[in-house]
This record gives sequence, C-alpha cells and structure tokens, in this order.
Amino acid sequence: MKFRKIPHSVVERLGWYVYAYIDRSSGQIDYIGKGTGQRALAQLMRLRRHLVDVIAHGLRDEAEAYAVERSLIDVLGVPQLVNKVRGKGATHFGREGLEDLICRYSAKRIDIEEPSVLIRVNRLYRPRMSADEIYEVTRGVWKIGKRRDSLKYALAVYRGIVREVFRIDSWHPAGSTHYQFRRRDATWAGRWEFCGGVAEPLVRQRYVGGSVAHLFPDGARAPIKYTHS
Repeated sequence: MKFRKIPHSVVERLGWYVYAYIDRSSGQIDYIGKGTGQRALAQLMRLRRHLVDVIAHGLRDEAEAYAVERSLIDVLGVPQLVNKVRGKGATHFGREGLEDLICRYSAKRIDIEEPSVLIRVNRLYRPRMSADEIYEVTRGVWKIGKRRDSLKYALAVYRGIVREVFRIDSWHPAGSTHYQFRRRDATWAGRWEFCGGVAEPLVRQRYVGGSVAHLFPDGARAPIKYTHS
C-alpha cells in the first residue's frame, strides 16, 4: 500500500510523533524528525528512495516530541545499543512502519465467510516481509486437529489485522515440505503445515487490511482460530 496523505482519522490517533526516513536499499536511518499531521510526508517528494517509520507517537506535546527526537539523534551516534527490552508502551506506540500504522488505525471490522483458520503470526512477522516470507511464517508449523481438512483459507493475522490470505491445498506433517527461509527443529514434532498459495484477488480484496481483533478475546493465547469449519 502507498499513501500520499495520512488519513485524518489516523492523524488524530498519532498526535505528536517522531519519525525516521529509512533508505530503501541499505535500511539505514538517514533523518529523524518530529511533528504532527502530514509532517512525516513533507520531504518525501525529494527523498523518493526512502520509507517512513514512526518511531513514537501519542506523545503529550511538542516538548516531549523534542525530547524523543534529540535522544534518538544522540543514540544514532553510538555504534551499538545494549537495550534488552524496547521499553514500556513500545508494543503499541513504538517504532512501526507508517503504512502499517495507517492500516492498524483505519482497519474496519470484518467477518470471515469461508471455512478458514486465522493464524496469528505476531512472533515471526516483520513489516515489509516478502510475499514468500509471509507465506512461510503462516503455513507452518501448528498444533491443529482434524478440522484442518475442512479449511479453505489461512489468514495471516498481525496485531489483529489480516496481512495476507492463502489458499490451502493440502496439509502435511511439519517439516516434510520444503522451506526457503526457515530451518526445522525439534519443536516441530507432532505439528502440521499446509501447502497452497496466495488466495484469489476477490478474496484478498475482501479480507486483507481488515480487523479481526474482535475474534481474539483479551488474554487469548492460542495462535489459531477456526471460522465456519
């Protein structure tokens, strides 16, 4: 998804924020800034090779944004960080791609109409993963019962939002089919994986970018949930 303007509803949720311009080829942070509204997009016309990451948002005021901005600029001069955790509130307000933030805050609730399995890939998913990488972290490996045989689609869910939809063609014992990006280990024993491909365009259009957070109650730990199976 590409955005020329941050939707007004997302602007309200962002409040004061700190952002970075990321070089597409090297992944290097080239610029740190702060602002509100459309500020993060202000210089992208002349920095076309860059992506935008929102480092922190929901800040109280400009003074707090200044503090975060100057701290980050100082940190970028240090060759290596030793932080063990990201800090309080980082899961919700910490660094995240601008496109992912827009998706998360503007997503509409959807209901799944086909026999499907929702698979939360929070642990392995990374923003800007390739389609093949998303497929591999979604298709395996899972503790899943015989109900798997009635499923038509698998929906990759990250932070309550459907990121991709895959067609399920067949199920196999975990590790018995080829992976390009993952290595088998002992924890895969007794689990399952599917083979398939990206769902047809109409199905993707219906579900990708939609919110299924309501289908995972607070405190729910299981990574998978069946729908209409």
